[in-house]
Amino acid sequence: MLFRNWERVDDRWPPVARVTDHVGADHLLVTRHALVRQVLTDPDTYRPDNALDAVTPIPVAALRILASYGFRLPPTLANNGTSSHPAIRAAVAEVLHPTRVTAQVDWLTALVRDRVAALDAALAAGRPVDLYADLAADLPLLVLARLVQLPPAATATVKRFARAALELFWAPVDADRQIELAHTVGRFHTVLRDFAVTGDGLAATLRAGGQPPDTVVGALFFLLVAGQETTSQFLTLLLHRLVGEPTVLAGLRDGSVRVDDVVEEGLRLVPPIVTWRRRAAVDTTLADVPVPAGASVVLWLAAAGRDPALVSGTDQFVPGQRGSRRHLAFGAGAHRCVGAQLARMETAVVVEQALPLLVGADVVRAPWSPDNLSFRMPDALLIRRPATTGGSVDRADRLTGRIS
Repeated sequence: MLFRNWERVDDRWPPVARVTDHVGADHLLVTRHALVRQVLTDPDTYRPDNALDAVTPIPVAALRILASYGFRLPPTLANNGTSSHPAIRAAVAEVLHPTRVTAQVDWLTALVRDRVAALDAALAAGRPVDLYADLAADLPLLVLARLVQLPPAATATVKRFARAALELFWAPVDADRQIELAHTVGRFHTVLRDFAVTGDGLAATLRAGGQPPDTVVGALFFLLVAGQETTSQFLTLLLHRLVGEPTVLAGLRDGSVRVDDVVEEGLRLVPPIVTWRRRAAVDTTLADVPVPAGASVVLWLAAAGRDPALVSGTDQFVPGQRGSRRHLAFGAGAHRCVGAQLARMETAVVVEQALPLLVGADVVRAPWSPDNLSFRMPDALLIRRPATTGGSVDRADRLTGRIS
């Protein structure tokens, strides 16, 4: 199977493996860091055209539903290997400029701090809390909405429909589910189309740059779906990992471990996007394996991060270890994630502020992710505070991280 690749990472895979998916389609799975990077940085040989192709071919009935909503996804960002890509990317990069990202820190910190205080009170009362639903799920979208100037009403719509899009295009789904998802995604597309024509911010910037409406919609679709879902997923996965890393938590608390090192090590070990795709444009070879023109090449980003050639502690959480920052969680080359700094900022804020919740916590329910080629999509992370902790902890000290 080609799915649940976050559960199969180990060094027993060959550098390039031939695999078959649930519908009998063949793919080449690339598992080594150097080879994954080679493919990502060679757009002439390996094109991004199939990045947004549905893993499960969409049946005619579902395609007709999508068409009834005017759904179209022209090449814009992740799937764009044409000459239009640099201009579209530049417009998005301007909206996500480091200066604008930094300007969101104080607002986001205050929001997260308030949520953490409420969650801490619930834990102190003996109740479990869900760090996904009550902390991480909507934070990246709220920040992104401020940057692209998305109206509040549209923000609620995006969050409701984004996971449906990730399922429709990247999951093994049956025909009945595809029809249901087509309606959901179609309605989402309608909202984005209205915003593309009349909205401010990124939509207005793209229009001013001469981009046609379909291109504006396509850019917004990918940015508002993958651009925020991946970060909320990563926050959940990283918080779960940190609950089980008391030494790292202690280091964060006493200052011997840097939060940015924790973020990078998290991206290496639990990247929210575990695979990404390219299509060979010409006959070539990769690690002496023939790659015919037209072949689907699946880049195993999660395995690349645990390549022994990259780091010595492949499965251990070792912030700051040599090679940790060379992960490919954000890709590489011309299509490297344009929102990488935004995701890093959001994660650093959440880790710093949520630290008091994690120290000494027990996991009641670990995140579960459905079958998907590329996205983790965790559904919950329930933690609780043990009834006895070996001593009382003042609530104010816990909220400031001063726990002895």
